[in-house]
Amino acid sequence: MPSPLTHFYYMKFILGQKLGMTQVFLDNGAVVPVTRVQAGPCQIVQVKNGGKDNDVSVQIGFGEQKSFRLTNPMAGHLKGLDPVRWVKDFDVEKIDGLEKGDLITVETFSKGDVVRVIGTSKGKGFAGVVKRHGFHGGPATHGHKDNLRAPGSIGAGGVQRVFKDMRMAGRMGGEQVTVKNLEVVEIHPELNEIYLKGAVPGGRNGLIEIYAEGDLKVVKKAAPVEAAKTEETTVVPAVEQAA
Repeated sequence: MPSPLTHFYYMKFILGQKLGMTQVFLDNGAVVPVTRVQAGPCQIVQVKNGGKDNDVSVQIGFGEQKSFRLTNPMAGHLKGLDPVRWVKDFDVEKIDGLEKGDLITVETFSKGDVVRVIGTSKGKGFAGVVKRHGFHGGPATHGHKDNLRAPGSIGAGGVQRVFKDMRMAGRMGGEQVTVKNLEVVEIHPELNEIYLKGAVPGGRNGLIEIYAEGDLKVVKKAAPVEAAKTEETTVVPAVEQAA
């Protein structure tokens, strides 16, 4: 198994959408701020067993999507499944018992689970160094004019160039953000919602990934109804002939 410093393998995972924040009253009377997340149901789109992809992972889909909005390759990839808006791969340790078409619901998590959430932060547009990096700015008086929020010097005198990753003004937000050690406060299976303690990255309706340690619970895909009807139609005439 790879080092946990470079790769994180979790057996419980799901995709969801951030709905907003609210508060929950606990049994002891304490008030806890929580984030409402619509998590799942997610259908397993593909199970990669380490073959030509050289990868052991599970690809799941989430979100309603109209079929005409799918590209031809994606429509072929989702053949036999409901059209989805997002598709994401999750690395797993084993794929035993997982099949295409199985559903992952919010019930795979339990109250009290500690989860890791990955999302995309809100985009702030082009921002200066004070807002983007927290610079305190320059003096406002004593000979300094119009440079209160200026970055100051950006280059060293002897090197004659600007070093890479220098903190400067630029586009702020819209980046992947990971928040660890969030607690599951409540689970509402009837609404496919999960309440996470604290805040999660991103704005409303943003896509987030939720990971946790433990066993993944899946709902096995139902047997095709058409096949069952076909069996009935083939069996009944045979009984009539025998009679």
